[in-house]
Amino acid sequence: METANQESQEAVNQLYNYAATLLVHQNKSAYETKALLIEKGLSIENAGYIVDTIEEQIQEAKNEKAKKDMLYGALWCVGGTALTLANVGFIFWGAILFGGIQFFRGLINLNS
Repeated sequence: METANQESQEAVNQLYNYAATLLVHQNKSAYETKALLIEKGLSIENAGYIVDTIEEQIQEAKNEKAKKDMLYGALWCVGGTALTLANVGFIFWGAILFGGIQFFRGLINLNS
């Protein structure tokens, strides 16, 4: 009984990995991926569920990266500005510019 559950779980994992490969590495659309899963014998509902789940995970990962970009960008920009205003003899324009670019890149990615 336990062996059947393990084999079943392994088959599900393979289908998820196959769908993720199609979506991420081969740049297939959700529609194309669903069609290929249906060709492998899945029902329309199961194929749709797998693709929707993977798309949600991809979006969550993109949002997390965008939030990290915003955080680190803000830290660089604020740190560079603070050191420049502390009048230590240097203008930290590189940190300010790099931080600003990274922050806005994260903001744009989060909103797209």
